[in-house]
Amino acid sequence: MIVPFPPGGGTDILARLVSSKLAETLKWTVVADNRPGAGGTIGISEAVKAAPTGYELVMGQKDNLVIGPWLYKNLPWDPTRDLTAVAHVAWTPVIIATSANSRYKTLADVVAAAKAAPGTITYGSPGNGTSIHLAGDLFGKAAGITLSHVPYKGSNPALMDALAGNVDLLVSSLPSAMGQIKSGKLHPLAVTSAKRSSSLPDVPTVAESGFKGFDVSTWYGVLAPAGTPAAVVHTLNTEINKLLAQPDVKAAIHGQGAEPQAMTPEQFAALIKTEYQQWKGIVEASGAKIE
Repeated sequence: MIVPFPPGGGTDILARLVSSKLAETLKWTVVADNRPGAGGTIGISEAVKAAPTGYELVMGQKDNLVIGPWLYKNLPWDPTRDLTAVAHVAWTPVIIATSANSRYKTLADVVAAAKAAPGTITYGSPGNGTSIHLAGDLFGKAAGITLSHVPYKGSNPALMDALAGNVDLLVSSLPSAMGQIKSGKLHPLAVTSAKRSSSLPDVPTVAESGFKGFDVSTWYGVLAPAGTPAAVVHTLNTEINKLLAQPDVKAAIHGQGAEPQAMTPEQFAALIKTEYQQWKGIVEASGAKIE
């Protein structure tokens, strides 16, 4: 199971959960293999080149599948052509948070400070062009403020700097930040989805904080190289969907701030195709470019 991001982030956490449960219930040997870099596109590139046997999979997500191709102009693959959707695993809102000792206690505090001193409020993200980065960019546009983006090579380095106070805000997937939120070291200001997270029911949405209609979330799923036999895809989809229905797996995913969501391969493929086209305009409007 290729993991296109460093250890400790949301993609890594969910990939290791799925891998360990497949090994436990089916007695398969499933190894999570971190291959980070270039916003998660390096790991996807490795999966595209793999033999289509079902023995090499990848835990993809919105960042590297539907956003990365519009940022990295020389990628030799298309997510709708060169990969086979196997199983959707979970979706999660993005969280906007600060260190517990920050002077910003609400999203309104951040907006007021940013309007008073444009460009001085910094936010860390897992990297340029990720859905997390663009969620921060879209929030800034919605609020009419200028925030300074600080990209990191993954969620965990951004989280560590936010806790240390080296950046004012952390914009992150919930699974990446949930442990520090539970420990009280990270203070959540808002989630970016249309509805509140069931894992953090007391945390308001960005829409509830004064920005009506704001809705950005991310998702995760398992894919295989194009040409993987339909029977293999069906077997993998069936077994992963069974896992997602197990109470302990559902509890583990909820505990990370994500929402388990099973789909057929066809439904997952349709999601990728739809969002691939939707995010082209969002990336272009953001002005984000990566050579």
